[in-house]
Amino acid sequence: MADASSYDYIICGGGTSGCVVAGRLAENPEISVLLIEAGQHNKDLENVHMAGGWSNNFDSETDWNFITPPMQGVDNRQVKLSRGRFLGGSSGCNGTLCIRGAKQDYDDWGLEGWGGEEFFKYMRKSETFNSKPWFQADASSHGYSGPLHTEPHDLAPISQLLLDSLESQGMPLNHDMFSTGDVPHGCGHVPRTVHEGIRTTGADFVTNKNHRGNVTIVTDTTVDRILFTKQGNQTHASGVLAKAKDGTTKTFYARKEIVISGGAYCSPAILLRSGIGPEAELAKHQIPVIVNSPGVGRNLMDHLIVFIFYETEKAGLTTDYAVYHDDNFEKTYQLWKEKKTGFLSTFPFGCFAFARLDERLKDEPLWKNAPRLAGRDPMGLTPKQPNIEFFTTECYGGPKQYDQFPVENKHVFSIIAELFAPKSRGSVTLSSTDPSVNPIVDCNYLDDPLDLLVLSEACKFGNEVVMNGAGTKDIVKGSWPPNLSHHTHKSREEWIPYVKEHATTCYHAAGTCAMGKEGNPMAVLDEKLQVRGVTGLRVADCSVMPNLHGGHTQMPAYGIGEKCADLIKETWRQAGNVYPRI
Repeated sequence: MADASSYDYIICGGGTSGCVVAGRLAENPEISVLLIEAGQHNKDLENVHMAGGWSNNFDSETDWNFITPPMQGVDNRQVKLSRGRFLGGSSGCNGTLCIRGAKQDYDDWGLEGWGGEEFFKYMRKSETFNSKPWFQADASSHGYSGPLHTEPHDLAPISQLLLDSLESQGMPLNHDMFSTGDVPHGCGHVPRTVHEGIRTTGADFVTNKNHRGNVTIVTDTTVDRILFTKQGNQTHASGVLAKAKDGTTKTFYARKEIVISGGAYCSPAILLRSGIGPEAELAKHQIPVIVNSPGVGRNLMDHLIVFIFYETEKAGLTTDYAVYHDDNFEKTYQLWKEKKTGFLSTFPFGCFAFARLDERLKDEPLWKNAPRLAGRDPMGLTPKQPNIEFFTTECYGGPKQYDQFPVENKHVFSIIAELFAPKSRGSVTLSSTDPSVNPIVDCNYLDDPLDLLVLSEACKFGNEVVMNGAGTKDIVKGSWPPNLSHHTHKSREEWIPYVKEHATTCYHAAGTCAMGKEGNPMAVLDEKLQVRGVTGLRVADCSVMPNLHGGHTQMPAYGIGEKCADLIKETWRQAGNVYPRI
C-alpha cells in the first residue's frame, strides 16, 4: 500500500458481525481490510474462551457498561445492559445459543433478499455443526464449512426432567426445532457456539487459522465519526476518525467502502456523531447535519426475560455443587484448565421451548379487544411464530443481581420466560459528542400494556410447567431465594408485580439503524445495508433489523455479517473488480 493509513475497506467495530464482514472480504487477497475495535484483543481473555466464565467479562473494561435511565414500566428501575468490549464482542460473553427464530420473522421484513429461506442460508454459511450421537439433528438446517463451530449441549439431569415437564404441558419434543425455523410450539435442544470445551466467537473469522495478512486489526481504538467528501453531487464516506486508548486521534481512509458494525447501541451513536440522524437531535449537540435521518437511534427493541428460581432437596439434579458447594469451584476450574471439560466448558442453560399463547389469552379483554391485522394476533404474529420462549438453567445464576448463591448443599434451578415481538420501543441518543462517553440507551421496557400481559402470562405458564409438569412436580421444595413465594402464584395478576420487579434484558438489542423500503422516512438503510443519503457507507449488525425476530440475536448477527460481505462483493464485481466467488 502506498499509504499505511489507507485501506480498501474499513470495518468500524470488531464484534460479531464486524469480524464476519472483515474475514469474508479478506478472502480476496488483492484487497486490504482494516478492522477497528474499541476493546482489547480476545486472545488472552480466558473468560471468553471458557464459556462458563462469561459473567466475569461484565462490569469491567471488557464491558461497555451501558445502564438505562429509570424506566416506568419496570418500577422505575435502571437495567444494566452489558455488551462485550473486545475482539469478537458479545459473541464472547453471550449465552452461546443458536436460536434462529422463525422463517416468517424475516419474511415479515418484506425486503428483497432478506426472506426467511435466503437469510437462513446466510446463518448456515457461518457454521460448522458438530453433532453428537444422541442428538436428532435436522442435517439440512446446519452448515458444515464455516469458521463458527457449534454442537449440542449435554443436559444435566434437571434439564431432562424439565423437558418431560414441558412435553407434559403441551409442548411436543422436537430435538432440533430451533434450527429449522418452522416450529412455533414445542420443546427441544439448542446447539451452542462451543466446541470441545472452548467457546467459538466472531473473532474466529479473523484470528488463528482464519487470520489473513491482508486484514489489519487495530484494537483499543474507539471510532469517533465518519469523514465525508463531496464526489460530484454525492456525499461519500471516505474516512474514519478514531481515538486510541491513550487519547491520541487517528485518521484512516477507505478507497472503497466503510462498514459500521458497532451494535444496536454504538452504531447509531457513530452515525449521530457523524451528522446522520434526526435533525433536532443533532442540533442539541451542535453537530452539522449531513443527512436528516429521523430513524437513527429510534425503534430500539429488545427481548425481556424473567428468571423464576426454585429449590429442590433432591441431590444430583442440578450443577450447583460444581461451583457453590465446599471448595468445588477450584476443582471445576482445574478440570477446565487441564481437560477443557466440566461445568466451565459450557454455558449452564438447559432445555428450551417455544409457545403460542392464543388459547391462554383468548378471554383476556386486552387481548380480545386489541387491534390486529388479518391472520395475525395483537402482537403482529402469525400462527407460524411463537409468542414466548422458555429456557431453563441447570443451577442458580444469571446476571450479577442474582447473588444469593445456594451453599451448604442446597440445589436450585430456574425456568426463564422470554417475551417475543415486544410492542414497546426505546431509543439511543447522545449524551455527549465525546466517543468515550456512552450514549443514552432507554429501552422503555413494558411501556405497552400488551407486553406486560404476554410476559405475565408467560410467567404463569412457566410456573405451571415446573409445579405441574410430569418431570418436576414432585421435586420442588419452594422458591429461591427462600423469602419469595412465587411458586404458589395461581393467577396472571399475581405475576404482574414480580414481572415488573424482576424483568431484565436478554441482550437482544436491535432496530436502531433499520433497513426499509424507499419512501419510508424511518428507514436509515436500504435493503443492501447502505446508509441512505450518502455513498460508500453501510451498517452491518442487529441494528439493521426492521423488526426483532423471535429467537436470539447471535445467529442473525452472523447472518447479517455474511450477507453484508456478499452485498459488498457483488457491488464491486458490478464495478468491474475481480472478486472470487468463495
